[in-house]
Amino acid sequence: MPLQQLVEYFNDRLEQQHNSRFRPFILQEGEVKGFFGSIQIGSRLLPIRDMNTAGRIIGYSAQLCVDSCLNHAEQQRKIEAAVTDVEPEHSSDSIINFDRLSRTVHMLNYLPKTHLDELLFLEVDPRHVLGVKADHGAYFEEVIIKCGLQTERVVITLPLGREYLHFYPLLLKGLQNYQKRGYRLAVRIMAYGADDKAMMTLISRAGPDFVKLSATLGDHQRNERALENLQKIKRLVDTVHGRSILIDVDDQHTADWVRLAGFELAQGRHVEKMATDPSQRQAVNGVVAQMKIGRAAAR
Repeated sequence: MPLQQLVEYFNDRLEQQHNSRFRPFILQEGEVKGFFGSIQIGSRLLPIRDMNTAGRIIGYSAQLCVDSCLNHAEQQRKIEAAVTDVEPEHSSDSIINFDRLSRTVHMLNYLPKTHLDELLFLEVDPRHVLGVKADHGAYFEEVIIKCGLQTERVVITLPLGREYLHFYPLLLKGLQNYQKRGYRLAVRIMAYGADDKAMMTLISRAGPDFVKLSATLGDHQRNERALENLQKIKRLVDTVHGRSILIDVDDQHTADWVRLAGFELAQGRHVEKMATDPSQRQAVNGVVAQMKIGRAAAR
């Protein structure tokens, strides 16, 4: 189905659900955007590359972008203000509705790339997971099927921070509900250290397909334990047959951590530079060769 028809279909669906003239989606210069309250959101699809195969793209991580916002911090403030600008008793519904709308925007913007069999990584707000009591993923499964795809092409990504420590059992239940519907799972670790036993337990029990960590978590130049922590998480992910992704790899220093920590997958500005700049191809091939040597030596 053409993209414009899908936009109209989802507008019609929401109009009927809300019994109002609520038609949030528009197609503008080939890109789908959505309105939520006073903000207009779009998508930025960031390539995730396999460093074992000279930078082949295995999927795209969908990132929200808010029109008129100049930086990430301002964008986050506007999003939070939009989803919480309701009566307290309706805040959970507002978060769920925003999450669903933004994921629909990402899904529609991803469609032109679907012929390449690449995955779409979509973040779900932990408050959404906690706010939905059962059948996680059922609503979005209808969106995916209408777009002509299957849930196995979508990687539901849960950001995990220490502020949700006491909710891990409920979050685990939600993740397992997504798994039952065929979604792939990823966990994005917001902070890490040797004492994060609860987080490690959740990863062990959920068995995610991917675990993401940011190269900006901690000052690697001054923290001697940073590499040890990264390697510890990498070993844990290996035990559940998952794959580790180092994100925000934006310079040569953080690119070195991909190799040193043994991460197969990476995303960031420097990764793109290495993969697309012919003068940098040798650097990518060097990373691949060193990683293969490291794995051979570990056997």
